[in-house]
Amino acid sequence: MRIVSLLPAATDIVAELGLAEQLVGRTHECDWPPREVASVPVVTAADLDQDALTSREISDAVGGSAHSGSSLYTLDTEALAALGPDVVLTQDLCEVCAVSYRNVSTAVRLLDAGTRVLSLEPRTLDDVLDCLVTVGELLGVREHAERRRADLRVRLERIRGSVAGRARPRVVAIEWLDPLWPAGHWVPDQITTAGGEPLLAASGAHTRPMTWEAVRAARPEAVLVLPCGFPPERTLRERELLTRLPGWTDLPAVRAGRVWVLDGPAYFNRPGPRVVRGAEVLARLLHGVPAGDPVTAAEARPFPAVPGR
Repeated sequence: MRIVSLLPAATDIVAELGLAEQLVGRTHECDWPPREVASVPVVTAADLDQDALTSREISDAVGGSAHSGSSLYTLDTEALAALGPDVVLTQDLCEVCAVSYRNVSTAVRLLDAGTRVLSLEPRTLDDVLDCLVTVGELLGVREHAERRRADLRVRLERIRGSVAGRARPRVVAIEWLDPLWPAGHWVPDQITTAGGEPLLAASGAHTRPMTWEAVRAARPEAVLVLPCGFPPERTLRERELLTRLPGWTDLPAVRAGRVWVLDGPAYFNRPGPRVVRGAEVLARLLHGVPAGDPVTAAEARPFPAVPGR
């Protein structure tokens, strides 16, 4: 089967199901697993040089929102047609974070080759795991997909067991820096699984920008900084967007040194199997429990303190 993935999380799922060799096309952001996807042709491009722009400039360019407005990406329809895919995996959850479902549907209709399109729209942690089976059924490996989902559920239950009975710190997860945006959808579930109390966003919620006053009023005991699409190094370039806010050093989380920069794209922003690893990382950070492998600096690191404080 010839598979084109227009969603990094879908690429992760295909690899999780052991079908990476059937990928014939991917997005420019599909980067996992590195060895398997490196040689797969790319059929998308970024409209903006995100590395050269600030968070505010990116937000303004896509309509003032991190989750609605114009997509950051374009689809090479000629390249897609040349690949002759049997299946195209895409999404209809966020108009900004990936090629829009509308654009994909239009392109596939022009192929006139019986290509099947599957749109993934998970909102909760359970939904993310269920996507494994949805994709697995389409690709003819449903039983294997169900086993992989069961394995991931076991890991989640181990995390829950490791933090059971512990005090739950109040947690704010920040998915965009300017404007400030809370992480919704499955991230609150990750926090809850890891023994925290998510603030300012509920499970499955499609969130809206939040004021700094709301964050201060929530008095979080832990802050997770995981901007959508930004690896930790990119996030740290704009750390002063937080440290210069009035009262930043007064937050309980900051005073306790419980603010972390995490690899959002790998473990939190994308609704793929690695969200389970994200929950393991959070359990170790929040409670120091032995959930999964030890946390590496590439996965999470302490947020730099304000100089002179």
